[in-house]
Amino acid sequence: MDYREWLGETARELLRVPLNTEQLDLLYRYYRLLVEGNKKMNLTAITDEKAVFVKHFFDSLTPAPHLSFSEVDSLIDVGTGAGFPGIPLKIAYPHLRLVLLDSLNKRVTFLRETVAQLGLHGVECVHGRAEEVARRPLFRESFDVVTARAVAKLNVLAEYCLPFVRVGGWFVALKGADIEEEVGQARPGVRTLGGKAPDSISLSLPEGMGKRHLIFVTKERPTPKSYPRKVGTPVRNPLHSS
Repeated sequence: MDYREWLGETARELLRVPLNTEQLDLLYRYYRLLVEGNKKMNLTAITDEKAVFVKHFFDSLTPAPHLSFSEVDSLIDVGTGAGFPGIPLKIAYPHLRLVLLDSLNKRVTFLRETVAQLGLHGVECVHGRAEEVARRPLFRESFDVVTARAVAKLNVLAEYCLPFVRVGGWFVALKGADIEEEVGQARPGVRTLGGKAPDSISLSLPEGMGKRHLIFVTKERPTPKSYPRKVGTPVRNPLHSS
């Protein structure tokens, strides 16, 4: 089966994301680069073509029906790993100014090579920790949308991500099936960081490949200058427990 054709049809029907032949070919080339890169380093536990197209590519595009990405100018993907959801969103919305942020230099090297081989423009791959990069004037509160997928619990993620979001922008966390306790624990910290109370949307991946949640946080006020705290502090001492 040609999963390019499947993704084109499924993304259009379920997500209202139109992907042309060139975009679908780019995603297939990205899949091949991912499989090759995975032989050298641990990028993903999922290498089966169908599973990559569903659990990585389709999953990365699930925020699209809920945010008007055609009107989004800038996006930073925090803890991007092998490039999810940032690269699939960039392929679907080529106008996006994208920053891919990861703390492991080997992954950032893979991302730079991948972006170059795919011919993607307006993409910057940054090596660093979110707690430090979010304090750089060029990055702080300068993005329309900040995404994170399977990086940490929401109370930790919020401190990593909300400092990057401009007031009026969005933090979007792509999460698994069980999030109620996590969202409840994160609410006080989200408010401290300038965010509105989180909204969550549940969804099922096609082909019976699992349940997911999207968590959306609108940035209402500037993040206090004392956040994010020093590297490692958000994990050791999440805001709800401080």
